[in-house]
Amino acid sequence: MFGTDISMELVIQYGLQAASGLLILGMGAFLAKAAGRYTHKTLGKIEMEPPVRLLLVRIVKGIVLLFTILIMLQQFGIQIFPLIAGMGVAGVGIGLALQGVFLNLFAGLSIIITKPFRVGEFIDILGEHGEVQSIDIFTTKLRHIDQSIVVIPNRKIIGEILHNFGKIRQLNLTVGVAYATDLSQALATVTRVVNANPRVVQDPPPVIGVGQLGDSSINIAVKPWVAVPDYVPAQAELYQAIVEAFSTDRIQIPFPQREIRMLNAS
Repeated sequence: MFGTDISMELVIQYGLQAASGLLILGMGAFLAKAAGRYTHKTLGKIEMEPPVRLLLVRIVKGIVLLFTILIMLQQFGIQIFPLIAGMGVAGVGIGLALQGVFLNLFAGLSIIITKPFRVGEFIDILGEHGEVQSIDIFTTKLRHIDQSIVVIPNRKIIGEILHNFGKIRQLNLTVGVAYATDLSQALATVTRVVNANPRVVQDPPPVIGVGQLGDSSINIAVKPWVAVPDYVPAQAELYQAIVEAFSTDRIQIPFPQREIRMLNAS
């Protein structure tokens, strides 16, 4: 009977400790979520990059949860300070193992703070080029013209030469006309076609002029600016519109010609 009473007391004692621990953990999770929402709402009033805001929200939630876990462990009679000291020693080993992760983290923060490029801009780095889709804490994602996605670890970006085209790119089109063509008319036709295309931006203005004197044609350089997503469709539309306009205005696009002379050996 005495042993049964002790067993019941232990069950009640540890049961109450477990219940209180779970209650503390539940309250901590609720407080962490509430603190995260409040932090996100407060930081939303400040001009800040979304990845930085997300990182700060996660840090606040993590701190609240950490304190909650420490309080819960203390409730179970576990000494906190020796545990913290042990975690510090283990943290050194974990830090060495996660060195690459931390390098990406700090590189990501550096990119977000210094802003060498932004989402929506077209960049060229490490032999990769594309539109910036996202800048996260650990990686940067680029979208190629063929719509494929390239994921670059942030630590690879820091310290490298970066070519930032911005949010617009310059097309480099070439259209050939016959040497007998009225150049003023041809240039006016090309200018009209370019300015009529809604994808072409007017600031900076398009660059249109004679680019080269070829073997069988005068090559007109057509270099308008378009938004990064419009680069491929604008190129196709302008080529088609120029050909159609030349046909309407009777401007000849010459074919390469080669003259062959036959010498009579006799």
